[in-house]
Amino acid sequence: MSTAVRSLGVIMDPIASIQIKKDSTFAMMLEAQRRGWTLFYMLQDSLFADNGVTFARMQPVQVQDDPKQWFSLGEPMTQELHQLDCVLMRKDPPFNMEYIYTTYLLELAQHQGLLVVNRPESIRAANEKLFTAWFPEFCPATRVTRDMQRIREFLAEQGHIVVKPLDGMGGSMIFQLHQDDPNRSVILETITDYGRRTVMAQRFLPEFKQGDKRILVIDGIPFPYGLARIPAAGESRGNLAAGATGVGSALTVREQEICAAIGPVLKEMGLLFVG
Repeated sequence: MSTAVRSLGVIMDPIASIQIKKDSTFAMMLEAQRRGWTLFYMLQDSLFADNGVTFARMQPVQVQDDPKQWFSLGEPMTQELHQLDCVLMRKDPPFNMEYIYTTYLLELAQHQGLLVVNRPESIRAANEKLFTAWFPEFCPATRVTRDMQRIREFLAEQGHIVVKPLDGMGGSMIFQLHQDDPNRSVILETITDYGRRTVMAQRFLPEFKQGDKRILVIDGIPFPYGLARIPAAGESRGNLAAGATGVGSALTVREQEICAAIGPVLKEMGLLFVG
């Protein structure tokens, strides 16, 4: 494509189903369009490889900040992915084998000269939950295992824990457990699939009720404001998808310290846009 008009491909969930008031991918598309970029919309299953070259079926897309009609699509086309200037990989989890295969196809296009954000191999390496194990000084007590007995022992040590899958999002399949919970065995059987699925268990933090904060780190630098997600009444999850309320607030000193330690690592890995 001509370098005079910059082209941005976006691999995302179906655009017709997003909630534009809280969708960061949509916000980036709006801003890129405002800056003169031509946008192309792709779904995960539109990528394929022929003879060592990654292609994609894509559609030109225009976006507008209108809750009733926020996008319009052009005619589909198929072309080599590296003909675009940049591709944003914005597909939400689950982080399954299809997701991994997509990163392989993107890595191939990257080798052919395409800028992919975020770097495909680092997307694979940095599981959204397990990556926190590299920064234990910023985390509550944590155990990652599929062994139900080890989780029971961890629960006995901590008294009150949260158990979550490693590949989910939006608060799905997150359980809060007390030592005296009569359902603890069935919960552990469910979330670990009887010991066949690895999960994360963490000590419960009572401060959670004040909201957990989502912070955007761009090219290693945190945005100075984050979104504190306040759980709904009677809810143990702080996800907007689970009914939490979002409240913008400036980063605290502690949050700035955490970002100062993590940001350079993210940048070095090519994780240029992280939440």
